[in-house]
Amino acid sequence: MPTAAPPAPTARRTPLWPAIVACSLPMFMTALDNLVVSTALRTLQQDLSASAQDLQWFVNAYTLGFACFLLVCAGLGDRYGRRRFFVLGIVVFTLASVGCGLSDTSGQLIAFRALQGLGAAAVMPLSLTLLSAAVPDRLRGLAVGLWSAVSGTAVALGPVVGGAVVEGLDWQWIFWINVPVGLVAVPLALLVLKESRGERARIDVEGMLLVTAGLLALVWGIVNGETRGWSDGRVLLALAGGVVLLALFTLWERRTKAPLLPLRFYRVRAFTLTNLVSAAMYFGVFGSIFLLAQYLQIAPPRTPLHAGVLTLSWTLMPMFVAPLAGMLTERVGGGRLMGLGLLLQAGGLVWINLVATTDTPYSHLVAPMALAGIGMGLTFAPAATVVLSSVRKTEHGKASGANSTAREIGGTLGVAVLGTVFAAHGGYLSPQDFVDGVRPALWIGAAVTALGGLVAFAIPRRHAAPPEPDGESTGPAAPDAREVRQAV
Repeated sequence: MPTAAPPAPTARRTPLWPAIVACSLPMFMTALDNLVVSTALRTLQQDLSASAQDLQWFVNAYTLGFACFLLVCAGLGDRYGRRRFFVLGIVVFTLASVGCGLSDTSGQLIAFRALQGLGAAAVMPLSLTLLSAAVPDRLRGLAVGLWSAVSGTAVALGPVVGGAVVEGLDWQWIFWINVPVGLVAVPLALLVLKESRGERARIDVEGMLLVTAGLLALVWGIVNGETRGWSDGRVLLALAGGVVLLALFTLWERRTKAPLLPLRFYRVRAFTLTNLVSAAMYFGVFGSIFLLAQYLQIAPPRTPLHAGVLTLSWTLMPMFVAPLAGMLTERVGGGRLMGLGLLLQAGGLVWINLVATTDTPYSHLVAPMALAGIGMGLTFAPAATVVLSSVRKTEHGKASGANSTAREIGGTLGVAVLGTVFAAHGGYLSPQDFVDGVRPALWIGAAVTALGGLVAFAIPRRHAAPPEPDGESTGPAAPDAREVRQAV
């Protein structure tokens, strides 16, 4: 009597924790560098004899490189291998950090900061895509929540690390600390993560050129509008040129057979509204943090390190809240969590605005800052989960890149607009002058954030992603306790 053939062995999936570490460690490094330089600008100004415009570009060069190449790197990762481009992004970012640490002129530092942004553009969206592929669908919400907590920790430590550098260490250590992280992250990613690809279509070179040039022009106009004036001819030309190029990009994507960003994504209400919510959150929150970090140093006077530590009451909260929000997304609904989160952020900004004076005790600021931080934590993970569950698995890279681009543009616009409002009503002549400028800026930040919260409530609680070629659903289900223990 013939015996039945043994069942074919099933491929073992990477345990949850190694996958989270492999994807989150490089992302932590790139997110930290997005903020850490801002509190070290005074030291850079003295050591490099940098002008005021140079100081702006120490920050903006990274933002431009990051925002303008997100979609391009996500598309190349889909075509040639996500893990391959993820590792390449880590290598580029690490080598650029070495260049930043060795820079002895402002021009050199600006150039290497832009190269850092290019590396980060490959790391950030692909880290989320690779993590989503490395864990079961039922654990995706938990994994994304933990990934978001790591991102929130980087946000929390940015001002603190920058303040520590200003007070005791050489500014070069801002960049040297990335080198050992990169040396660990590359072999870890190669060992733990599996290669994956999206649709193997031709490279949309025309789309890449149009979107890169359009975003470059648009972001350049945004970040220079504050200093040059929004009526400056070059700023207006850059903004108009950016809009025209992005319009041409949209027309091209409708015609090409292998689009860099499939426009059908935006026929999914959950995807479109979540990107709007993400942009609104970054506009209000990061524009406000940019000013509040300075407020804590000026009214009353504090050292940069002291002020950075005080921001932890805000920035540490997502580390604790984001994993819980990720696990609750499918049960409660991502839109509801994001709506509540943005309304809490807006409430925190209004509360801070009402108590802000030239000598407000920190004890009066702790509660509203913590409230805003809880709101951030409620928003990060659900936004990522909803975006990924709105598209096919093979399109996660493109969707993640689109969402990251929306966030970065929103944050850049928030810093520029709130900075302009601040400059129109106040300045740095005295603590009272600074408070006079902060108040109207925070009202704008709170209004945009609250508007984003109302938009979030329009996101459907349940939405079905387009079917995979084999007809399988991509939507995640909530994890149960046994699956969580087995994955860990």
